[in-house]
Amino acid sequence: MPADVSPTAIAERVVEAILAQKLAPGDRLGEQALAENFSVSRTMVREALMQLQARGFVEVQSRRGWYVVEPSAEEARDAFSARRIVEAGILAASEGRPLGQVIRKLRDHIADEQRAIEGADAATRAFLLADFHVCLAEQMGHQLLVDVLRDLTARTTLAATLYQSKHEAGQSCAEHGAIVAALEAGNIEQARQLMLDHIGNVERALEVDATAEPDAPSRLRATLAPVALPRAARR
Repeated sequence: MPADVSPTAIAERVVEAILAQKLAPGDRLGEQALAENFSVSRTMVREALMQLQARGFVEVQSRRGWYVVEPSAEEARDAFSARRIVEAGILAASEGRPLGQVIRKLRDHIADEQRAIEGADAATRAFLLADFHVCLAEQMGHQLLVDVLRDLTARTTLAATLYQSKHEAGQSCAEHGAIVAALEAGNIEQARQLMLDHIGNVERALEVDATAEPDAPSRLRATLAPVALPRAARR
């Protein structure tokens, strides 16, 4: 068994794949396939899946196995609502704080987003656009909210995948840039309102009556490969 593989590491790889839109709602997560993919026992895989189940990302179906959840329209609305509360609060709490380093980190992140949009790697593009919001919490120093926001963002990503969001990557990146510009100008209230507008735009872009079936999960190894980020770690 690889030394750096644990149930938590496997669970985080699955969440990363959701954020990168490489795993879709309804995709099957076979215990044996996961065990082979990570070179671990099925017992360890089962522990990881139970962690993911507790976090609301997977469900077990009797005699069928484990599947990525398909959020209902109401569950999607709840996740977007929670994100509005958390992210608007993070920005409101930054009033009066020196934000020079935060802004530099966020601008670096947006530059990575732009390069990914110009490139051909859809998974990296999707991950970075989602990760902007986690990066914001992290750079603002709200470590207790980082994992919360990662999970909420992954939940809304599942909704966007299931309900075929029409919110364009370039539009998301531009909206991120506007939020950071407002922060740089010292206009916290404008940044907060732009964040609320951005989250609302993503939510409104969902087609909640979509009925398309997710693709068959025959791509597990590629799906759970680490996302090819432009930087090895957040600075």
